[in-house]
Amino acid sequence: MAFSPVGSEVSPEPSGSPGEEADGERELPPPPRPGEGLVPGSRLKEVVGASLASLCLGPLAGPQRLGTLVDCLVLNYRLRQGLGWSRDGGAETQGPLRCCGCGRFLGEPVTVPCGHTYCRRCLRRELRARCRRCRDRLLPAGGTSPAAAPLRTSVVLNQLAEKWFPGECEKARTGSRLEELLAQGRFREALAAASQALRADSSDLMLRIYRAESYVGLQEYKTAIEDLNFVISKMPNWPEVYFQKGKVLQDSGFVGDALQLFLQCLALDEDFLPAKLEVERTLCDVLSPEKLGESLLKEPAWNSPHTRNKPFILGSEVTESDCNLQLCPEQSLGGSEVPEPVSGSLNRARSAHALNSTKDLAKEDGLKRVSSEPLLSGQEKGALLKRKLSFSEQDTVVCEDGRNKHKKQGGKQSFTLKFKASTVLCLSLSILSCFSLESTKRDMTLPFGTIPGDLIDVSDFECSLCMRLFFEPVTTPCGHTFCKGCLERCLDHAPQCPLCKESLKEYLASRKYSITELLEELIMKYLSDELYERKRIHAEETAEHSNLTKNVPMFVCTMAYPTVPCPLHVFEPRYRLMIRRSMETGTKQFGMCISDSQNGFADYGCMLQIRNVHFLPDGRSVVDTVGGKRFRVLRRGMKDGYCTADIEYLEDVKVADEEELKKLRELHNFVYSQACSWFQNLRNKFRTQILQHFGPMPDREENIQAMPNGPAWCWWLLAVLPVDPRYQLSVLSMMSLKDRLIKIQHILTYFSRDQSK
Repeated sequence: MAFSPVGSEVSPEPSGSPGEEADGERELPPPPRPGEGLVPGSRLKEVVGASLASLCLGPLAGPQRLGTLVDCLVLNYRLRQGLGWSRDGGAETQGPLRCCGCGRFLGEPVTVPCGHTYCRRCLRRELRARCRRCRDRLLPAGGTSPAAAPLRTSVVLNQLAEKWFPGECEKARTGSRLEELLAQGRFREALAAASQALRADSSDLMLRIYRAESYVGLQEYKTAIEDLNFVISKMPNWPEVYFQKGKVLQDSGFVGDALQLFLQCLALDEDFLPAKLEVERTLCDVLSPEKLGESLLKEPAWNSPHTRNKPFILGSEVTESDCNLQLCPEQSLGGSEVPEPVSGSLNRARSAHALNSTKDLAKEDGLKRVSSEPLLSGQEKGALLKRKLSFSEQDTVVCEDGRNKHKKQGGKQSFTLKFKASTVLCLSLSILSCFSLESTKRDMTLPFGTIPGDLIDVSDFECSLCMRLFFEPVTTPCGHTFCKGCLERCLDHAPQCPLCKESLKEYLASRKYSITELLEELIMKYLSDELYERKRIHAEETAEHSNLTKNVPMFVCTMAYPTVPCPLHVFEPRYRLMIRRSMETGTKQFGMCISDSQNGFADYGCMLQIRNVHFLPDGRSVVDTVGGKRFRVLRRGMKDGYCTADIEYLEDVKVADEEELKKLRELHNFVYSQACSWFQNLRNKFRTQILQHFGPMPDREENIQAMPNGPAWCWWLLAVLPVDPRYQLSVLSMMSLKDRLIKIQHILTYFSRDQSK
């Protein structure tokens, strides 16, 4: 059965038995696109309603089909609490070197293609599929996948970290050694190493997480929970610690508690990929028909004040609309009576829990979560069981118009699935609605020191190619950093790193030279005067390249004419640089001349306007240009391998005398008719090739002196005529329209004789 978009009518298949329909796999509506707006009220109800209806009709096609529901639950909570869409971490360090992912010290920094920098630990564990700052997709780290990205440490940033914070770098190396032990399954060695490091520095919370992972590997879950609870008490806004604790509870079999922690992790960081996957997998697994008899709500055996968090205080934030889901008629579960026990039991649990709460407990710090035990007391479970049995014999789905009714007999298992679905969905809504705003809005920062002034040296921020201060620094996949312009010039010659010679073919093909933002921020903060001077020099160079009369770049190749397209295949490094500078300065213009054996290039040429540049994977490019103004060369020069020139622009001398202008029009019309006749008499093969390359011949113009270069059809005809370039150059240099028309007339007369023969 296929579902329409969210909020539309859901109708059963016209054929197939009820049993077959229940056994078929169901799909939920597709997840929202990035940036798509979701209304916390109506949109959330629609998604939950569609999810509930789908779950009641049969098992899901896969855990990923619950992505829309999870996204809406988290977004509903964040918008309710006014948290917005901040990409900053909740548990952050105070200092210049911070990881974009975990917000802690940037140990072993790795710069990703979008230009943001993460610690190696965040990328190695693949905690998110997208960059937390810009939402660009992150490639998988390491592994055997063809798309896997190698984790190469950023050389410049790593040197700064070692110089400025050697103690923090040593802690990062200790963490890397512990991760290696854990990855190899050497849990006792990891536990011993983590405990020893903690005796030396008991304030390092990351060591406690590693020790908790070691305890989990040894199946000592209670001790692991104690370490994780200690970290939560110190850093209540760190998403990863909630995920770690949820994994411990999940491994212990306590699915309900784990689900709550995964959801709070997502509330703090909606991009935390492992938590989202676990929520989807948990909901899909719990609602599968094979596990209908299992309970979602269980209480850990180590339930004590020292090993678990304080319970949630269910206040007035939970409204009736959050739990009492009103579905449209076609989505209702056996009429209006089924949602009633779910809503009622949750409301009774809220009331009972609120009575047992105290004001002092509400003011205490730490995570405040839903306690599984008081949600459904023994008496309430019995009442719900009676309700389930009373409705297990039949289930009726009524369409909106009331015409189609389908009864399913023997639906005990089907109803249990529906009841469990509504229980889980309402529980998820309650969890997200009841998170304490105090715990999620309180920021905890961990200072790791300030930078002494004598450790800030401008030489640490110099490009190894130009030996000047970094300007628009970019970091290659091999970890080396250069000025963007310097790197591009090197890649014009060879697709490899200038320092380590590692191949950069894929990097060149992507052409995504993203600025390393952290390095640029450090330069702006600590070397502002030097950066100001560097920008001034760059502005002067850009202004020099922008001048269209002095030192104009010259492409020495072929003849070009005003208004006529001139496609170019650019492969030489010097011309790659020239085209790039023309684009960066914004002029998008350069001169085109033919070669000259004596002077290097001819005395006359035509400016070309860049319309589009298509880059090929190996760095070559196809440049689409069109002719502009004509010019005469005054002085020749050279710049970074390509020719330059001081030029003056040419314009036709206008005819003022009426009699002369009349004769000029007659000559113009006669030559135009002669040109059309010659073109029409060409062979179809040649005519087709000309049309494909140059386009159709321009129409005759009424005012032949309106354009500074004269009628456009003259230049089009001159470009397609098979004439020696030196003869064409003589016509290009003419400033008299009459002389130009006479020259073209002579050429057409010559070729017309050949056509007649």
